[in-house]
Amino acid sequence: MIKVSRSGVEKFLTCKRCFVLEQKYKVRAPSLPFTLNIAVDNLCKNEFDYYRERQEPHPIFLQHKIDAVPFKHPKMNEWRSNFKGIHYIDELKGYDFYGAVDDVWVKPNKELIISDVKTTAKTKFDWEKTYSEYDYPKGYRRQLEMYQWIFRKNGFKVSNDGYLVYYNGLRNEPMFNQQIKFELHLIKLDCDDSWVEEAILSACKLLASDEYPPASKNCDTCQYLKKRWDIKQVIN
Repeated sequence: MIKVSRSGVEKFLTCKRCFVLEQKYKVRAPSLPFTLNIAVDNLCKNEFDYYRERQEPHPIFLQHKIDAVPFKHPKMNEWRSNFKGIHYIDELKGYDFYGAVDDVWVKPNKELIISDVKTTAKTKFDWEKTYSEYDYPKGYRRQLEMYQWIFRKNGFKVSNDGYLVYYNGLRNEPMFNQQIKFELHLIKLDCDDSWVEEAILSACKLLASDEYPPASKNCDTCQYLKKRWDIKQVIN
């Protein structure tokens, strides 16, 4: 049984070498925790929990005409925990796929909506431009699609509509006063999870092999190490 996470599959899709190093050899690229993003994420979850307990729509639902309330389920905290998450185990195909979702909403017809919280700080927030010019927003869509897939595999009816709850920190306010103000943007994405299982199986097949993939030209970590090595060869 090969255990692979949602973030692991995303890494497989973006850089197979880094995926193998992380998953098989436990070698991870250095990184710093985004503590402010984590704080915003937690505050957002607390806010949705407020309406979850009352089974009332969050005000942003009313603003965007979303007929839903935050989903109340005994396993919600488990699904949102990075150390547990929601799993789908396929004994026949030999994989345990899992991920930790940010939030789940439910429509009157019991169809679930998967959402994820994002935080940034841009002078002008322009999602359409960002999505067209950069690769990382496509990863946000894949993230929602993988969550949709795993909830469907757990027997839930799931909407193809996924949402990013996007907080944009206002960086040019005249006064700080120990408070950061945010714009709240709700980004609707039309998702398609038909690719997910094939990606899981391909990732597991790579882990089960002795293959050591080449560095990806689109991977910042791989390109940094390559340039560092090239300079070392010239100096020596």
